[in-house]
Amino acid sequence: MHHFEYHNGRLHAEDIPVEDLARQFGTPLYVYSKATFSRHFQAFDSAFSALPHITCYSVKANSNLCVLRLLASLGAGMDIVSGGELHRALKAGVSPEKIVYSGVGKRPEEIRQALDAGILMFNVESREELRTISAIASESGRIARISLRINPDVDPKTHPYISTGMKKNKFGLDMETSLETYRMAKGLPGIEPVGIDCHIGSQLTSIEPFLEALDKLVEFYGKLREMGIDIRYLDLGGGLGITYNEEEPPHPEAFGKALTERLKGLPLTIILEPGRVIAGNAGILVTKVLYTKSTPSKDFVIVDAAMNDLVRPSLYGSFHRIAEVVEHNRPKINVDVVGPICESGDFLARDRELPNVESGELLAAFSAGAYGFAMSSQYNSRPRAAEVMVDGEVTVLARRRETYDDLVAAEMGCLERVVD
Repeated sequence: MHHFEYHNGRLHAEDIPVEDLARQFGTPLYVYSKATFSRHFQAFDSAFSALPHITCYSVKANSNLCVLRLLASLGAGMDIVSGGELHRALKAGVSPEKIVYSGVGKRPEEIRQALDAGILMFNVESREELRTISAIASESGRIARISLRINPDVDPKTHPYISTGMKKNKFGLDMETSLETYRMAKGLPGIEPVGIDCHIGSQLTSIEPFLEALDKLVEFYGKLREMGIDIRYLDLGGGLGITYNEEEPPHPEAFGKALTERLKGLPLTIILEPGRVIAGNAGILVTKVLYTKSTPSKDFVIVDAAMNDLVRPSLYGSFHRIAEVVEHNRPKINVDVVGPICESGDFLARDRELPNVESGELLAAFSAGAYGFAMSSQYNSRPRAAEVMVDGEVTVLARRRETYDDLVAAEMGCLERVVD
């Protein structure tokens, strides 16, 4: 359920016509719905109400401060993967005691920052990382609470680039050696093993891979208890998918019920890391048609948004529904929707049936709230899009549009040093 609907042939974000937003803020433009973010978070969080749990939103999905502040106000913790994401979460008012730090490549200075902030837990992905955290915690007189990210070798049946729980993936520690790593962690100075972590992939549309991984983790938890290791947290990661096209992922309620049946009675606090399922359908990307172009073999719609604004179609071959912002009821034709970037891989959609649009009209790419702006770039020296948050009839500029001066601001100091 989202709050982007047509009224009298005009697409609205909650109570505001999207064409009005494009007129006010320009294009390309990311538009977010506060009501959708809130609804999605509350639906997910309430699905685990029968268990002690913390819902730690995955910041990488959409890290805008307005989004983080909203979710924090609803009780969310945060799953972070960098020092920058920690900085954002703290700026947004997130309690550090609800922050878990994931990722395979935590730099020493980032570890120090997280320890200084007093985060809940590090999700550790290698023995070398564990030793590094131990050394940094010891020298500062702190105790680092950690979990080990276990790789259960479960096929999540998703795109290979977002599969993270198989032996061939770079993430986590294999189950065969993890018991010894926990034993090692227990003996290291500055380290307190308190959790088990797992994340098998993203955009999963079936509960079965989660349950397969969970059964392995519960068995593993029993072995740790026998070793005298006091595990208090079980971090199940994220990965629940959304509908982009014809996918039929489980509703959070069904997802929560299935996991709760496996977990009830265990003396554990469950940590969940939803990202896409919260943010994906809470945002759209609005773009203006620049030109249309017909060739003997293909028709093109050239728009002002490009792969630097929304890279998922080019990177993953992902589907995003493309539709008119104002419906004109014209005949449909088969087109490629492409951007201005000098790459043949710059497209938002290929071989898509769309009405015969004209220059100056607006299109919307749906399901763009997750991994949209967060993965954007300045490729071809294109300033990044603005972001707005809609709350009923009120709009907040969540991020201003970049300028050409923004593109070069970090480079200006070199001009005085360049030798002719």
